[in-house]
Order: sequence, then C-alpha cells, then structure tokens
Amino acid sequence: RLLKPLLKHKIMDPNAFAGLNEQDSKEMMKMIEDMQMRDSLKMYNRLVERCFNTCVDSFRRKNLDSGEERCVTKCTEKFLKHSARVSVRFAELSAASGEAAMAQMAAAQKQ
Repeated sequence: RLLKPLLKHKIMDPNAFAGLNEQDSKEMMKMIEDMQMRDSLKMYNRLVERCFNTCVDSFRRKNLDSGEERCVTKCTEKFLKHSARVSVRFAELSAASGEAAMAQMAAAQKQ
C-alpha cells in the first residue's frame, strides 16, 4: 500500500528499495516491470483504437487505401510525439518535485 504512489508515478529511483532484502527487492522490480509492460500494451491499444476509428472508413477492401494509410501514419506520429512530450514533461516535474523534497529535508535537518 505504501508503494502504490511510487509505482503509480513510475519514479524509478534505484535507491527506493534500499531498505528491502534482496528477495523483496527482486519482487518489487518484477512488479514494476509487469506494470510497465501492461502500461505499454494499454498505450499501444489506445493508439490502434484511436487511429483505426479516426482513419478507416470502409471495410470493402482488404488493404487500406492511400488516404487511410496517410491518416494512420499521421495519427500514429502525432500520438507518439504527444506521448513522448508527456513523458518528458512528467520527468521534468518529477525531478523538480524530488529536488524540492530534498531541499525541504536538508532544511529540516539544519533546524
């Protein structure tokens, strides 16, 4: 329960599990890897669903026509660029939050 916020926000500090024994640390890393795999699959499924619903107009052909194919390509690129930007922004905010927490801890220790 205490680690849910850590796992939810994907803060991957190698020292986060320093207090755990080796077996517990391995189990936590396995859980994190499983969650990351699940998140990757969810993102892929959202991408496929969104681009398919937006771009595919007809089921009369076996293959996509050129307009549908261009639409899928643009949709995919846009989705991936957006996801990458969100990831970068999250990392920036996470780093700033970590720095602020460290500064608060240092200030508290001085008192």
